[in-house]
Amino acid sequence: MTTQSSAHTLELRFTDIFKQHEYKLYTLALALTKSDQYAKDIVQDVFMKLWEHRNHIHTIANMDAWLYRLTENKVIDFLRKTAADKRLRDALWTNMQHMVNETEETVSSREYNQVIEKAISHLPPQRKRIYRLSKEQGLNYCQIAHELGISRHTVKHQLFYALRAVRSFFTRTTQLFF
Repeated sequence: MTTQSSAHTLELRFTDIFKQHEYKLYTLALALTKSDQYAKDIVQDVFMKLWEHRNHIHTIANMDAWLYRLTENKVIDFLRKTAADKRLRDALWTNMQHMVNETEETVSSREYNQVIEKAISHLPPQRKRIYRLSKEQGLNYCQIAHELGISRHTVKHQLFYALRAVRSFFTRTTQLFF
């Protein structure tokens, strides 16, 4: 393989990883920082770090865990900096207060949750149970498999199909309103 095609392959792999993980990492960072801009900055830092290590992407055994851990570390760094920097802490506090006071966001969130609940209600019973154990109780594949007496592989596939069905239902439903 030529150096040029090897570099192109790395770029494609990086792009695929970015597309697959960016939203999940952003959501995690947003939930922990309560700031859209800081969440975006953290995700950018995470992917910059991955880009710096792009020649070793193939050695990362569990990309999900690697990116999640790096995001957590970046959030911890951010929170430490926030605690030490009064100006940043005050800005974060103001931003959090602004978020709390936004009734419209609360209503939107409630409507979003209702749509998601409706989507979940359409899932077959076993798939619904797996989805709830994962998303609401925070169990991992192995824990769910153990609790339900099924294979980890079955859990993974059922969760994949559940998420796909929920996303599809959500997309169809929200397109009617917008």
